[in-house]
Amino acid sequence: MLIPHGTIIALVDGKNFELYRNKGDESDPELKAMKAPKLDQHNHSGGGHHSSSSNPTGHLADEDAHANAVTQWLNSHVLGHKIEQLIVIAAPRTLGEMRHHYHKQLERALVTELSKDLNGKQPNEILDALRNRK
Repeated sequence: MLIPHGTIIALVDGKNFELYRNKGDESDPELKAMKAPKLDQHNHSGGGHHSSSSNPTGHLADEDAHANAVTQWLNSHVLGHKIEQLIVIAAPRTLGEMRHHYHKQLERALVTELSKDLNGKQPNEILDALRNRK
């Protein structure tokens, strides 16, 4: 897969958010780690998940709030023209939640998505996963 120069790659799971920028060219990408922002997850409800002692799904609500906070940050950066091209790589459940919150402009900026948890992986492993995506 060709990754355009300057493309931002967002790695997301239920708790973590990592960012990379392709500093190389399309055919020879070179991922450079970027500092991920501190996200405000307090006002981002996870939707219909309610936690109680008989229904301990609080971690699902926390994961959904994290996915929503990441997506809101990405939306704002796409709308602010700080991100022109984007690849989202996220754990399957997280990616599903993120898609509910994509702005139309973010959808247009997407180069591709990959439903896989790659947080904590090295840049060469990320590039291999993108090259071998199905």
